[in-house]
Amino acid sequence: MHTIKQIHNERITLPIKDNTFVCSHNMGITPELLTKSATGNKQAQYLLYKQSYSLLMSICARYVKNFDDAMALLNEGFLKILLHADKRKSNVPPELWMRRIMINTIIDAYRKNKQYKEQTQLQDFSDQTFGDVNNDSTENEYEHHIQSETLQHMLNKLPEVTGKVFNLFAIDGFTHKEIAEMLQMSEGTSKWHVNNARTLLKQMINELD
Repeated sequence: MHTIKQIHNERITLPIKDNTFVCSHNMGITPELLTKSATGNKQAQYLLYKQSYSLLMSICARYVKNFDDAMALLNEGFLKILLHADKRKSNVPPELWMRRIMINTIIDAYRKNKQYKEQTQLQDFSDQTFGDVNNDSTENEYEHHIQSETLQHMLNKLPEVTGKVFNLFAIDGFTHKEIAEMLQMSEGTSKWHVNNARTLLKQMINELD
């Protein structure tokens, strides 16, 4: 069971299921396995894919709503992981590095979408104040326990840009400055989307009662 507060404070990752896989986060990816996979060793690549599937799919499924699209992004991200494994700094854990590669792949694909400019909030909220989005007191109203599958469904119902910004900030831990650079918006607009997401999630949670 998770709470909306935990999304922000604990950086939870949501499980995704289909008819073939049940994702869990029992991972033990070693730098050696990553390096060996990058050399073209098929057995190592298969093991790396198997061990990282749940992590990568759970990320993809938070950003896209269609399973086939999520799988396509996962495979594209995994290929980039193999191609750029030699660029990983030794002090960065493999899982953390792979997570960043996967998120960058998703955002790059989103920005290439021909509808990107139409979907992005064009209004600049940089001069507006939305309160301290890092203040735990703002989360007290969200203390409702819900199943992860229900939470995933609620996140999927958020407007596309709002959902992506909320995922980047509240779950994946990016700052508003980083999000603004990634999605080509102002920091104020990023903050607006996070607050909008929290408002919409609160409404959805209240409808569950």
